[in-house]
Parts: sequence; C-alpha cells; structure tokens
Amino acid sequence: MTSFGLPTLALSLNLGPMVVNEEPIEFSPIGYIECAQRYRYEAARQPSIAPENEAWIQLNDEPSLEEGLLGLDGFERIWVIYEFHLNETWRPLVSPPRKGMAKLGVFATRAPHRPNRLGMSCVRLLGIHGRRLHVAQHDLLDKTPVIDLKPYVPYADAFPSARAGWIDDIEEEVFALQVGAMARAQLSWVARHGGFDLMNFLEVQLRTDPTDHRRKRIRARGSSFEIAYRTWRVDYAVDSEGNRVEIRCVRSGYSAEELGSGSTDPYGDKLTHRQFVLACTDDSALNNEGPVD
Repeated sequence: MTSFGLPTLALSLNLGPMVVNEEPIEFSPIGYIECAQRYRYEAARQPSIAPENEAWIQLNDEPSLEEGLLGLDGFERIWVIYEFHLNETWRPLVSPPRKGMAKLGVFATRAPHRPNRLGMSCVRLLGIHGRRLHVAQHDLLDKTPVIDLKPYVPYADAFPSARAGWIDDIEEEVFALQVGAMARAQLSWVARHGGFDLMNFLEVQLRTDPTDHRRKRIRARGSSFEIAYRTWRVDYAVDSEGNRVEIRCVRSGYSAEELGSGSTDPYGDKLTHRQFVLACTDDSALNNEGPVD
C-alpha cells in the first residue's frame, strides 16, 4: 500500500538488452473516478464522442495533491492518465470496432487491453472543488484509479491535419437517437430507482452499428430490435436511410413467472423490476424468455 492508501501499480517493462535497469516501475494512484458508469459496455470508445455525461475525480487526502491543482481551473480540457483496472490480459492483435475489418496490432488501435494497463483521456473540466474535479464528456468507469492529470494545451496537443492511418480509409455511419416521451420517462425511472444510466448506455452502444449482434447484446424482434443491459431490455427501431434510432420502450428482462413471489433473486434486483412493471408498464413490457447473463 502507498501513503495515499491505494495499492501501488507495478508495471514490468521489458525493453530489451539495452536497458540498464529492468526493475518494475511503480506508480501510486493519486485518486479515483466517481461516476454512474460501472461496466465496460457503458464507456464510449473515445471521450470526444462520449455522451454529455459527468464524473468526479476524487484526489486522495494529501495536501500536496490539492496544492498541485493551482492554476488548472483556467483550462477547458485536461488529460487524465489512469489504469484500466478491470483488464487483466492483452493480445498483440485486436479486432477494430468496425464491421468487416481484419485484426490490427494493438499499438495501432486504442484498445483498452494493453501490455501495460495505462489509458489517457481528454475530458472537459467543469470545475474544481478542493480535492474534487468535476469533469464531463468522458469515457471512464467508476473506481478507475487516476495516475496523473495534465492540462490540454491546443497548440501542443492538437494536430488536426495529421494522418490517421487506417482510420482515414473508413467511413463510419453515425446514428442519432430519438427518444419518445414514454421511453424517456422509463429511462428516468430506471436511473432514479435502479441506479443505471441506460440513456448513456444507449448513446454509446447505438451511435454506430445499431444492428451488430456479433459485438453487442442485440437481437431482432420482428421489424425492430432489442438491446440488453444486464436484466433490462430496450426496444428500438432503426431508420437506416435517415441514420436514426428510435427508442420505443424499456422492459424488464424477467418474465412474469420469474417475478412471482418465492422466485429466486440471484441479482438482488427483482423488487425494483416489480415496482417498474407496476409504475411504468403493462404486462407486455415483461420479457418472455427471462434475463440474459
């Protein structure tokens, strides 16, 4: 453990015969992320295309860390250096998040599974309150260890005319989400009572390839589609010509029988689903096939 109360990260770097010192490099987290996003599939591929979500960076209880923030409040954006704390393995070849593409080397991608679990994101800085930094438009997850913070400096960090390799050769269709009044009310109910930001999840998952069942928990339901978020289901339709996704409704992933009294509750959430069915839906909003793990 470190003096900050968080475990030290040991990153073993093998740089070949020219390296004089091959001892592991140790980093001590300076804080952690607090946000509603907890699972990998809730994080955007890049913060620049992330929904307008918000998060807090909580620095450790160390006076020198708060002092180190002096002058940072004048910057609109900051770099967050962090650990991909949920990832334990990596592969040298990865599949880009684009349909039909061959695998690429991990160093030619932004894949989160890397030899050393370090990530960097450029986020909007909304404010600084003591040892807490309020940020937005992020691709981070709750409890992510933060290694370092740096200001984003446009003249040094932005190269808009730089070549972008294989990314320059692809065209990506982006879909806009349309949410009806009933679906918006249901999404709000789940956020308040279930603690899940389904709207963020939908914006991340359905922004591109909204019918890709190979990479996402999507399946066709007649002329429409369903996407699963843990024990919740969301029905939507896709207008490919207009590049629009219409969010129709939120449903429980449990069947009526599974929500009956005396049924087992392995995820501890059936009471919330029962209340949702009573408050927001009729019986047609129940799933007939049960939850998908």
